[in-house]
Amino acid sequence: MSNLIEVKIPDIGGHAGVDVIEVFVKVGDTIEKEQSLIALETDKATMEVPSTHAGVIKEMKIKVGDKASEGDVVLLLEVSEAAPAPAAAAAPVAAVAAAPAAAAPAASGGVVEVKVPDIGGHAGVDVIEVFVKVGDVIEKEQSLIALETDKATMEVPSTHAGVVKEIKIQVGSKASEGDVILLLEVAATASAPAAIVTVAAPVAAAPAPIAAAPAAVVTAAPAASTAVNEVTFGKAHASPSVRKFARELGVDLGKITGKGPKGRILHDDVQSFVKSVMTSAVASSLAAPATGSGLGLDLLPWPKVDFAKFGPIESKPLSKIKKISGANLHRNWVVIPHVTFNDECDITELEDFRKTIGKEWEKSGLKLSPLAFIIKAAAEALKAFPEMNSSLDGDVLILKQYYNIGFAADTPNGLVVPVIKNVDQKGLKQITKELTELSALARDGKLKPTDMQGATFTISSLGGIGGTSFTPIVNAPEVAILGVCKSQIKPVWNGKEFAPRLMCPLSLSFDHRVVDGAQAGRFTVFLGKLLSDVRRLVL
Repeated sequence: MSNLIEVKIPDIGGHAGVDVIEVFVKVGDTIEKEQSLIALETDKATMEVPSTHAGVIKEMKIKVGDKASEGDVVLLLEVSEAAPAPAAAAAPVAAVAAAPAAAAPAASGGVVEVKVPDIGGHAGVDVIEVFVKVGDVIEKEQSLIALETDKATMEVPSTHAGVVKEIKIQVGSKASEGDVILLLEVAATASAPAAIVTVAAPVAAAPAPIAAAPAAVVTAAPAASTAVNEVTFGKAHASPSVRKFARELGVDLGKITGKGPKGRILHDDVQSFVKSVMTSAVASSLAAPATGSGLGLDLLPWPKVDFAKFGPIESKPLSKIKKISGANLHRNWVVIPHVTFNDECDITELEDFRKTIGKEWEKSGLKLSPLAFIIKAAAEALKAFPEMNSSLDGDVLILKQYYNIGFAADTPNGLVVPVIKNVDQKGLKQITKELTELSALARDGKLKPTDMQGATFTISSLGGIGGTSFTPIVNAPEVAILGVCKSQIKPVWNGKEFAPRLMCPLSLSFDHRVVDGAQAGRFTVFLGKLLSDVRRLVL
């Protein structure tokens, strides 16, 4: 017999209305008890919600972008009343070995203190995540907390298996070697059940099927790399389960660009990376350890300099936004063959119109900026040049029939790119309203993941700063990005005389695999004509 139960959000530390940033399962999936179902993200930490039962998913009650609180129903699960959980149920296994004797809990049982081990001489390190809670049943080597120094993020594993009785540390506190993390009640039995398999170490090469595996033969997954750089692995933005999965496959997370919210590395990203390594000679060379730090390009290693020898210095860690965006920008610059086309357009009439309309709109609290016009014009230009509104997927070009424009927003922690959706269906007033609201959220660090997803084209405006041109980096998987600098009054020949005109510099960077120079030039000129004659935008 079977029955239907509700799987709910457990105690999540008093948080309410937490963002759902990832859903790991779908209707029809057969899941195990303790299998991760969804990922939640607060302003301080990311946490995964496990299933309380094993069974088959009949209905999902939650999705990415929702807000979740304790007690909310995640899904409806059909469970079997008679069938116990399989004895050998475990996380995906890459290598199987006999559990070492040290893995067994102490023979005497009782409550033990699990402490912060040697963390490389660091003291007063920030606790940025706590992965367990009181009442959890944990395994030896299971991650308990995540610590972040100015150079790396590290996870602290448990020294024993048992039940968590008390947590002695919390997110936001400082930790040093020897500090007590939690009190753990360990069992008095001296050996682990025979069916338990233990992941021994990251796989260094593709081994043969393991003879000692249970009746259903377990074959080790092929290795994605021959070595893991612990520094880059520790800095990667990934959840504990993804980290465990990557270690089982021998994958260095530092070599993967995450496609999840805020650049988080997902299970699918790890699987895609392994697939690309196994099927592409180029990807294999990138995954193999290079002699320098050139990702297989055999470049000289990065110079190591003791800057303090030459004068006073100050060390300042990169913000989380810069760490994530830096990795994305580096990949885009290396992989995409960039070309930049520079032009300028006459926005004299547009500026006069903006000032006139802007005075009226200011009464209702709206500030009409030139960027609103450029966003509107970009959507119209993308309609006229469909390939500029596309993405490259292998040898296939995906032409999108929606027009979502991202704009680079400068914040105290670095650049973020909010997205205005369906720009072609909105007027200047609505675009201005959303531009203002998203800019404010960006400055306050309150953008949701959904606010930064789905862009088909990006605009980076330095109009408020200055400059005459620059080379913006294409924001993959888009194929083009528009850079805008400060407009200047210039003498322009009108056929009879030089007249003062307000000229706006435009810099279009594009992916030369998709867009050729002539096409980029026509697109930019067309965009300039739209901006030069404001009537084309309001019609």
